Amino acid sequence: MRTIAILPIKRFGAAKQRLAGLLGNGARQALVQAMFQDVLASLRHVEGLDAVAVVTGNATAARAAHGEGVLVLDDSEESGHNEAAAAGIAYATEHGFDRVLLVPGDAPLLDAGELEALLRDATPAPSLVVVPDRHGTGTNALLIAPPGALVPAFGPGSRERHERLAAAGGVAFHVEALPSLAVDVDTPEDLDELTALLEAPANRTLARMTRGALRQLERSLA
Repeated sequence: MRTIAILPIKRFGAAKQRLAGLLGNGARQALVQAMFQDVLASLRHVEGLDAVAVVTGNATAARAAHGEGVLVLDDSEESGHNEAAAAGIAYATEHGFDRVLLVPGDAPLLDAGELEALLRDATPAPSLVVVPDRHGTGTNALLIAPPGALVPAFGPGSRERHERLAAAGGVAFHVEALPSLAVDVDTPEDLDELTALLEAPANRTLARMTRGALRQLERSLA
């Protein structure tokens, strides 16, 4: 099945406002950019993906994507995450992809092997795979086949919402917890969790750019 990964990215300066009490604007931008670069690098190594597209209005993100040979879809209006995801789905449908994988730009531990297994084991279309966040209530990734089988509805409580939408539309679905996609970074608590995971011996070769951004932050605070 022809599969495209869609990665929506806000302007770096507008992202992660819930970290504003902890990090200054420059530090937040550096962290968001580093996480995005780590996610993009991992996606480039996923066997089973035929294409990767970044949906963004951010010039820096667009340059990084072009540098990796990744498609860039313009999101200059930046209406929101769901709208950016929908734009990616529209592209996938128009260009004949059989399924779309929506992934976040703030889960830098993303493991290519886990995604390969997810793509390999997915059920036939029409189907939906929901990858929950570490709290079990949000959605950190969706695998939708065909791309137009479901309209994404990310946000608080989105796991249950996606399940309801799939059931209402007659789309087979199941929940697949992927450890490397469980932790996205929106709050100081999320950042603490990510930092602790990066210190684990098994993860010391992962998220090189994010690790560097956090070390720089530690040095500046010291």
